[in-house]
Amino acid sequence: MKRVIIAIVTLVGAVLCSAPVRVYAYCDTYDGPVVKEAQAALENGDVTPVLKWVSLEAEPEVQDAFNKALGVRGISPQTKEVADRYFFETVVRLHRAAQKAPYTGIKPPGTPIDPAVREADNALERGNADNLVRQVSDQAALGIKNRFADAFEKRAKRNMSVEAGREYVKSYIELIHYIEGLVQAAKGQQKKHDLIDTEV
Repeated sequence: MKRVIIAIVTLVGAVLCSAPVRVYAYCDTYDGPVVKEAQAALENGDVTPVLKWVSLEAEPEVQDAFNKALGVRGISPQTKEVADRYFFETVVRLHRAAQKAPYTGIKPPGTPIDPAVREADNALERGNADNLVRQVSDQAALGIKNRFADAFEKRAKRNMSVEAGREYVKSYIELIHYIEGLVQAAKGQQKKHDLIDTEV
């Protein structure tokens, strides 16, 4: 079951490439699991649950940031806000580094996240991937249909001129690459996406 969930989450990453709204890596947001776990760690005074989000080599830096944040966050509400943000940014930055992905800051609450990505979390909570499979399958099907329709329309004009032919080839390549990406992700051959950001 775990392999199925990971394959589906990876497939979500491939499908998100076609989303019309800009979608950020889930773990780069205040609504994502990394910041939520970091918040809980500060409230509970225990950094241990956060360490799974970073590499072994990054643990000392996370521990240091945690200790510094705990040491000053009780001074004032303003200090707490700054200390917490310092800790969150440290954890997210090091998580991204472990994924070999760039860190561009933490995106604010309400940042657009594809519903299928949120459903991945819900599915893991429920222990049932059926709704997640439906959502991802629907998005993948829509992506295929849209690209197919564009390529099919341009195919009819492909020999009318060199320019028309190039437009068809461009559309054809986009369709084929999209399908290849979906198939590779479904087979678990695509590079893991950050959700565990698994870009989560």
